[in-house]
Amino acid sequence: MYRARRLHSSFEANATMDTTEVVLRALVKQLQGSLGPYCSSSSSSSSSSSSSSSSSKKHTAPPPSSLTINIIITTIISTTSSSSSSSSSSNREVNAIPQYSRNRWLKMIQILREQGQENLHLEMHQAFQELGPIFRYSIGSTQIVSVMLPEDAEKLHQVESMHPRRMHLEPWVAHREHRGLRRGVFLLNGPEWRLNRLRLNPHVLSPKAVQKFVPMVDMVARDFLEALKKKVFQNARGSLTMDVQQSLFNYSIEASNFALFGERLGLLGHDLSPDSLKFIHALHSVFKTTPQLMFLPRSLTRWTSTRVWKEHFEAWDVISEYANRCIRKVHQELRLGNPHSYSGIVAELISQGALPLDAIKANSIELTAGSVDTTTFPLVMTLFELARNPDVQQALRQESLAAEASIAANPQRALTDLPLLRATLKETLRLYPVGGFLERILSSDLMLQNYHVPAGTLVLLYLYSMGRNPAVFPRPERYTPQRWLERKRSFQHLAFGFGLR
Repeated sequence: MYRARRLHSSFEANATMDTTEVVLRALVKQLQGSLGPYCSSSSSSSSSSSSSSSSSKKHTAPPPSSLTINIIITTIISTTSSSSSSSSSSNREVNAIPQYSRNRWLKMIQILREQGQENLHLEMHQAFQELGPIFRYSIGSTQIVSVMLPEDAEKLHQVESMHPRRMHLEPWVAHREHRGLRRGVFLLNGPEWRLNRLRLNPHVLSPKAVQKFVPMVDMVARDFLEALKKKVFQNARGSLTMDVQQSLFNYSIEASNFALFGERLGLLGHDLSPDSLKFIHALHSVFKTTPQLMFLPRSLTRWTSTRVWKEHFEAWDVISEYANRCIRKVHQELRLGNPHSYSGIVAELISQGALPLDAIKANSIELTAGSVDTTTFPLVMTLFELARNPDVQQALRQESLAAEASIAANPQRALTDLPLLRATLKETLRLYPVGGFLERILSSDLMLQNYHVPAGTLVLLYLYSMGRNPAVFPRPERYTPQRWLERKRSFQHLAFGFGLR
């Protein structure tokens, strides 16, 4: 997911225009004006003449989300140091991989310190252009291999064990350990991760489960649209001024909270309750403080970043208490209400006894936080690209109008009757993945680009560079959702991971 600046602008709306179109134009026009400087070389119908090489060097797109980029400089040393069984010949082969030089590594550290993560993905993308589809670098005694081709993603999947291992978000783990709380699937590895994942699948990820909570999300989406229409009509000039990013952030929280707990927070109106404001502030604090605490050992930051740690822990405490309150309410409603009426994911988990209560709470906390960033910024960037590609916008409008009646009668039809919309979201995630890369700690030796990579090595698969590689996606600078309608190759749409994880 990508960060964007606060977006403020207004537009004039003809009172006779279709209100839905008015709202859409409001969103895309201000996104066009506000985000243009950030995406000057990404897809555009008028940019086909520029080469992919030169455009990628000039590209200044918003960076991947600070939550999902998952770059941990020090904690990976402990998680990958177990690799001591590789032979000397395999070490030589690994050492033959093009190396990300020490000077460039120091430059990356400088970028992180001075600019945060705003341009980090561009630096790594440049490294692929100069070094090829695979390169390595070291942090201490730990060697990291970076790749960016679908064929390598497929190989990683083929050797994946029953318990895929990935890095932890150390600040999140620190809070759970300090407060004596269980971890959910996002922070677990090994058999406990697999147990939680298998118990969650039928209620969260299966098509049957999705069909159950789609009507709840649809209800929030319709309320969001009505709130925007109301703002248009309340202005005497028929104009709309709004913070798009914050509005979509609130929508994402409202929708995910309703699907999880069956409870509305009231975030779509003008006057938010103190509890709602406190909850929103806590989520913002988690996203803000997480990257600040990820780049140094916990033993050091506990002394150098005490204020940040305090803010981080207090934010999680607010989210945890909110989850406790919601779960208690769900318990009460299950005792008093109709057990056959679907009232959200957590209610299903409790009523089916899928997991212990503390595990349900742990997973609901992580789903609450994880669903916001991964929803908000793809929506922002999709609207931005629709502003720059009115032909795609018009095609989507025609598709939605044709499917309007069937979806109104059965909201689950939105999953099947809007193929171009699904393709559009894939195209957005190709250009603006919600995380900069996916990571795996190899459970067995593997050949990547004809190099023997030993078990225990941390491999990073860079989605940003894959999505902008002309060998994988012809004319990658163009925003072309139609490419996904006929695309059959696998391991190219990996925005939310692959395999079991």
